[in-house]
Amino acid sequence: MRGTALHVVTIGSDRAMRRPGVVGHRTRFGARRLLLRDSLRIMHPIDIFVALASSLNVGELVELGDAIVTRFGGHASLAALREAVMDRRGARGIRRAREALALISTGSRSPGETRLRLLLQRSGCSDYLPNFRIQSRDGFVACVDIAFPQARVAIEYEGDVHRTDPRTFRKDITRGERLRDAGWWLIRATAYDLHRGRGEFLARVRRALSAAAPPIPIVEAST
Repeated sequence: MRGTALHVVTIGSDRAMRRPGVVGHRTRFGARRLLLRDSLRIMHPIDIFVALASSLNVGELVELGDAIVTRFGGHASLAALREAVMDRRGARGIRRAREALALISTGSRSPGETRLRLLLQRSGCSDYLPNFRIQSRDGFVACVDIAFPQARVAIEYEGDVHRTDPRTFRKDITRGERLRDAGWWLIRATAYDLHRGRGEFLARVRRALSAAAPPIPIVEAST
């Protein structure tokens, strides 16, 4: 998602709001559900998804959809999101919303994790399990963002907090050692790996999978 600006949706024919720190949107479709938070009326997450389909690209919509279905659970399930999108024929950006629906997944814990999953999918690599709990004979080892169980390869996305927070940094080192002791190959991914360094990153994934199991085809993601 882009920045930390407040998104305000104007319903009807009035112009979208324009002011510093605010991203204005206009839609002819009204919000069907409203929530009250800190004396403010806000749109239901499902209506927000439909409204922002006109201004976000597919990848950003998947990030938003992942967050909605993961954090709001029964109040905003993937089935409910799909129903709302299919019910808004003719809305701006609705084709992008439908394309994003096919890529949305529950359980994503961060936008970076979603981007990692999308990169692997677009590169032809889909034989993985997200948020996989790894067990050994001694018990629980770790829950990793992406796992290739047959190849015993795990991928973890690491944002800046993994570098700047001492407690998180120590936990990462311990997790890596435990995975190695359990016979797993850990690949760490950063924001650079998912963008400018994606070619080298995908090559690392390819080498790890090839070294542990029959090769899984991975091609460079298209721009």
